[in-house]
Amino acid sequence: MLKWAIILAIVALIAGALGFSGLAGAAAGVAKILFFLFLVGFVLVLLLGGTVFKAATGPK
Repeated sequence: MLKWAIILAIVALIAGALGFSGLAGAAAGVAKILFFLFLVGFVLVLLLGGTVFKAATGPK
């Protein structure tokens, strides 16, 4: 997901440089959404890894 966000951000930069402002805005919007979805998923996995999965293995 992060890879697609980076690719779309690059597409937005190139499209903006070439004057395609509509395409650049759309690509930047999608890249922003994908980045925030990645960020939420990453934080969720960090929290679950520190709490739920540690409790599932039991005390050592």
